Amino acid sequence: MTVTFDWGPQGARSLAPHATVVAVVDVLSFTTTLTVALDRGISVAPYPWRDESAVRFAARHDAVLAVGRREHGPVSLSPATVRAARGIERLVLPSPNGATISALLGEYDATVVGVSLRNAASAAAYVTTLGGTVAVVASGERWPDGSLRPAVEDLWGAGAFLHHLAPSSASPEARSAIGAYRAVSDVLSESLHACFSGLELIDYGFPQDVAVAAEAGQSDVVPVLRDGWYVADPGPAPAA
Repeated sequence: MTVTFDWGPQGARSLAPHATVVAVVDVLSFTTTLTVALDRGISVAPYPWRDESAVRFAARHDAVLAVGRREHGPVSLSPATVRAARGIERLVLPSPNGATISALLGEYDATVVGVSLRNAASAAAYVTTLGGTVAVVASGERWPDGSLRPAVEDLWGAGAFLHHLAPSSASPEARSAIGAYRAVSDVLSESLHACFSGLELIDYGFPQDVAVAAEAGQSDVVPVLRDGWYVADPGPAPAA
């Protein structure tokens, strides 16, 4: 098994045409919220924008649209709100990073899986059964001007997944991600709370979201993108 690694939407577009599997990593918070939702039996549609088109999409699919963290609504991108929700079967989950990358990857033939620190080991076990070339995309964050900000928590999430995947061949970038994860694996929760994105969420009043993201290895769910929706591991994709 060969693995590669890159960042953001452009990295996804670069790697996806050559990959059998693409793993999307957005620890704070899209893929963490995704695993919490699927743990509760909720299917998730990744959506790039929270706008009127998202409202129409959710209505058309009889789904709940996640609101912004600071807005009033049953659920938001905050994984803590999804964990507390009741009676939801389908969730449309917009985000500018992990959801946007997931949505654009629907254009390619590769199997797309969602990876966080919570499910890195189970996702790696699933991907091992698929074989082939695995591309790992760390979503990163955005600076105010819209440019990509590489986020260390996504580097750690990618590295955790790759550590458990134990590939026979890895690009230098992928090996660097593994090394970054191993450097903090014994102090993962403390590191997540102390990194820039973690401190930002805590300052915004969402320390619980960082705590959920730090639940390393606590989820067995493997979110797999099928027909625009993440569903829990339905088995290997059919042969082309």
